[in-house]
Amino acid sequence: GGRSPAASASWKGPQEAEVIPPGLDSHGALGEFAFSHCPIPILENPMSDAPLETPFHDWHVAQGGRMVDFAGWDMPVQYTSIVQEHHAVRTAAGMFDIAHMGRLVFSGPEAGGFLDRLLTNDVSAIEEGRVRYALVCDQSGGILDDVLVYRFAEDYLLVVNASNRQKILEWIETHRAGFDVTVIDRTIDWAMLAVQGPRAVELVALLVDSPVADLGYYRCASAIVMEHESRISRTGYTGEDGVELIVPAGVGPEVWQRLMELGAAAGLVAAGLGCRDTLRLEAAMPLYGHELSEDIDPYTAGLAFAV
Repeated sequence: GGRSPAASASWKGPQEAEVIPPGLDSHGALGEFAFSHCPIPILENPMSDAPLETPFHDWHVAQGGRMVDFAGWDMPVQYTSIVQEHHAVRTAAGMFDIAHMGRLVFSGPEAGGFLDRLLTNDVSAIEEGRVRYALVCDQSGGILDDVLVYRFAEDYLLVVNASNRQKILEWIETHRAGFDVTVIDRTIDWAMLAVQGPRAVELVALLVDSPVADLGYYRCASAIVMEHESRISRTGYTGEDGVELIVPAGVGPEVWQRLMELGAAAGLVAAGLGCRDTLRLEAAMPLYGHELSEDIDPYTAGLAFAV
């Protein structure tokens, strides 16, 4: 699901946050696809109705994860109990597979201008190394998706909800005419995981070449993770501090396993979609398809700060 900040009318949003606000936190199968005037990629396997699998899927199954079809992906809803995993995130740390979420890279001289047209927030004002929450709305103001846009030195990264990935790709293709921009769908090329909880930063720091603790809230950076070029960020979707890692899909399972080993003594557990939902509810963070939809506009949803 989504990974938006709290919808509370009293909360001003993360775009100018310099420190971690109390009570808030960090939150297909095609391979690389760049399009200018090409057809939209087809996400589903035409020869099978089976759900897609993330790079961490085999680990989930081997550890007894209860697997469910979520937005066309075979995902773990829980490993032990939702309550136990929820409390582990609140008191120590939990690790979430979020590789089902869409990762779209925008580059080129007009990438920022195109995203300004595509999103509700002011993308051109985003400084390198910052992350900003935004919405994709239709012509009537209905919310097509809530997203995070990351500004890196060489490109912009847009993380979209798994259930809306194909819809957003089609929306991009419909509106990109006249812009000098390249869009690459990296959802399959890259794995993505989130470590959330009070011990999260110290655990992730064991695998990253740069000081993770120095990364501010709603900030992002390129980094080396276990000798591989990667991207890290500090946003989240649980109400706790935390870090997201984007690593090459082929090394994703190794990174996951190493983190589980290093974090065992600190209380790190694998956490499924079940507690992800209870955690985000507790933190008053909306989920697309529930509090957000094409029938709801940003102001009705309490997300005026993102417009």
